[in-house]
Amino acid sequence: MSQASNSKTMTIGESGLTVVFAATAFLCLVGAAKALDAPFAFHASLGAAASLAAVFAILNRYFDRPASLPLQEINGRPNYNLGPIKFAAVMSVFWGIAGFTVGLLIASQLAWPVLNFDLPWTSFGRLRPLHTSAVIFAFGGNVLIATSFYVVQRTSRARLAGDLAPWFVVLGYNFFIVIAGTGYLLGITQSKEYAEPEWYADLWLTVVWVTYFLVFLATIMRRTEPHIYVANWFYLAFIVTIAVLHLGNNAAIPVSLFSPKSYIVWSGVQDAMVQWWYGHNAVGFFLTAGFLAIMYYFIPKRCERPVYSYRLSIIHFWALIFLYIWAGPHHLHYTALPDWAQTLGMTFSIMLWMPSWGGMINGIMTLSGAWDKLRTDPVLRMMVVSVAFYGMSTFEGPLMSIKVVNSLSHYTDWTIGHVHSGALGWVGYISFGAIYCLVPWLWNRPLYSLKLVNWHFWISTIGIVLYITAMWVSGILQGLMWRAYTSLGFLEYSFVETVEAMHPFYVIRALGGLLFLIGALLMAWNLWKTVNSAETATSASPALAPAE
Repeated sequence: MSQASNSKTMTIGESGLTVVFAATAFLCLVGAAKALDAPFAFHASLGAAASLAAVFAILNRYFDRPASLPLQEINGRPNYNLGPIKFAAVMSVFWGIAGFTVGLLIASQLAWPVLNFDLPWTSFGRLRPLHTSAVIFAFGGNVLIATSFYVVQRTSRARLAGDLAPWFVVLGYNFFIVIAGTGYLLGITQSKEYAEPEWYADLWLTVVWVTYFLVFLATIMRRTEPHIYVANWFYLAFIVTIAVLHLGNNAAIPVSLFSPKSYIVWSGVQDAMVQWWYGHNAVGFFLTAGFLAIMYYFIPKRCERPVYSYRLSIIHFWALIFLYIWAGPHHLHYTALPDWAQTLGMTFSIMLWMPSWGGMINGIMTLSGAWDKLRTDPVLRMMVVSVAFYGMSTFEGPLMSIKVVNSLSHYTDWTIGHVHSGALGWVGYISFGAIYCLVPWLWNRPLYSLKLVNWHFWISTIGIVLYITAMWVSGILQGLMWRAYTSLGFLEYSFVETVEAMHPFYVIRALGGLLFLIGALLMAWNLWKTVNSAETATSASPALAPAE
């Protein structure tokens, strides 16, 4: 031990990353100097600054750390790596509030267009992708990374694989968010729904995502538990499928290595098909499979009950991942896409109803024998309500994929209401519940106030109800007005008249978004007080015991 302590050397990861980031800083400086426009020069400068900061951080960490790396076990118990999880949890709250705030602004812009301020950076067209990316990828992505790193360690009883790799994942992913978000404001976009970042941001995300996959998989491979818990199956499906979708949809050829502009290799109807193969499965695997993994761990953990049916969870998994991948064409009804492909997408969307509800039933019925906890534990209540929203959204989605229904709903606010019932009710609430669980566990502090969680739940629930009901009504009204004809065969309403009819519903939607944001701010305050509390949690959380 004394010899080891006297001979400290850099690990392969430390030396390798130092060289890579030094080279990256040099290349980014060259890119900034030779950039063909100012936004690209700005991003290249950001890349150089971040790379130099990474070099400094790695070297500083090396000089400060002891000679030996952290032990895998201490006194026979796994020495879990919680630092990257803490960072991702904090960033998820930050990005969530940022994304909800931008969402409130653009909802208000639709009701009061003067709020665009006649500036390019604050226009609806630039802020809308900023909102979707901040909420889905920044907020949701950080929640998924934090929970997956926590769950895979706990259910595998093994320390997270890698020394610097987990930090590279969380820091690299958040740097991608910064590049993407600032790019939208500067007008850098490839104009693909949920895939707006340009080629250089996509390349960086690919490197980060492959590292994420390797860290997660290596942790499972070094597990001391013989059983791979079902939540890890869902996390793996989410990570692998998103990687495939990202590579397929973002295949592009840049105009120049010093320009942000690129051209997608797909064209015409093929581009539309690949885009919605990506778009719908981003919903299916990023916003569904990943968050179902959260459900399968945090609900049983919180209510101290085993999963209702472990066999059903396996059936749910295989049915969901097989069917979901085929449902994308239902976004392209009544377009140039061949009719057989549209029908295929509709058919698989309807079939998806059953495995989706199987998962919902499994989540809710896990509370069997513990229903009384819903009265006293608002965190558990929030997660169970999220599963109810999941069931509602996964019934509405197949309904809207049916061609005769889609002929009314497509391109209307009904779609917006459907998306947000899933995004706010399902993804938002299961994420809030997971964060409320994670933060006290990570910092070993009791949650500051359950009463504030209760307020968060009710205020945001009212906000969601206002939002989705306003969009349902306005969407159906839009569809009916758009296809109303006079006795002479002319359209009965002009487009301007339909926009005017939407105004009161847009005001209600903005009010609903405001209430949801207020709830998130209450959560941030509650968690801040939790982390800064001097009190230490008296007892550890009970171990999860899945039913077989």
